[in-house]
Amino acid sequence: MLFPDTREALNSFTPIGLNEMDQVSFMNRTDLKFVLSAGRVTDLLTSLDRGYKILEINNERLYSYCTTYLDTSDFMFFNQHLTGKLERNKVRFRKYESTGMTFLEVKRTTNKNRTIKWRIENKLSSDSLCDNKASEFISMYVPQVSLFLKPVLISRFKRATFIGSDMKERVTIDYDLCFADTTGNNIEMPSIAIVELKKDRINYSSLMAKRLKEMSVRSTGFSKYCVGASLLHNPPRTNLIKSKLLLIKKIENEYSSHISV
Repeated sequence: MLFPDTREALNSFTPIGLNEMDQVSFMNRTDLKFVLSAGRVTDLLTSLDRGYKILEINNERLYSYCTTYLDTSDFMFFNQHLTGKLERNKVRFRKYESTGMTFLEVKRTTNKNRTIKWRIENKLSSDSLCDNKASEFISMYVPQVSLFLKPVLISRFKRATFIGSDMKERVTIDYDLCFADTTGNNIEMPSIAIVELKKDRINYSSLMAKRLKEMSVRSTGFSKYCVGASLLHNPPRTNLIKSKLLLIKKIENEYSSHISV
């Protein structure tokens, strides 16, 4: 949940348009993630000394996303991630509610710990199947898998997107996470916020990372897909993500203390 003072903090940033933001899409990048209580986001934003600009579309600065993850019946992509496979993939359809556009994306983490993303405009059919164009696209990057993929998890969240004033860093803050499976079961996580730093070089100094460190928030690997799949499907090897589930529980307790004050 986003608090009123957080909205005020977001409105204090200089806006930037979508065309300018596209100049720093970082489809081949390094990622750094931080997970904290949604109750601390205001303090983070007000500490940034105007070092960032915020994406604004049609006078809006907060956007809703809906992501449908595909996997095999034995959760191949899930297992790749949890077992630390050096080169692993995710396949997803992501709808940008602010524009109505939906993209099919293949997201790969390489053995050099870089994230590469390819995408085309496409969406699932009414019967939740990939069309020929989607299958051909997936096969280009994950051969011999596209025919075995099916929707397994839906993730919804809200996002604010920032760009460093020097145009070398892109930052997203996600909150109001909700996970659902294809049968309608769902789990809401209003207490957590996920900050992700996206940049082209790992040795680039980041004001956002510095401020988070000052708040004693450390970087951590955090996959929305793996967390949601663990909670709703409990596939094999879910115990390997236990530390992340404990982190979520700790943040939930911190968040409850914050809103009770």
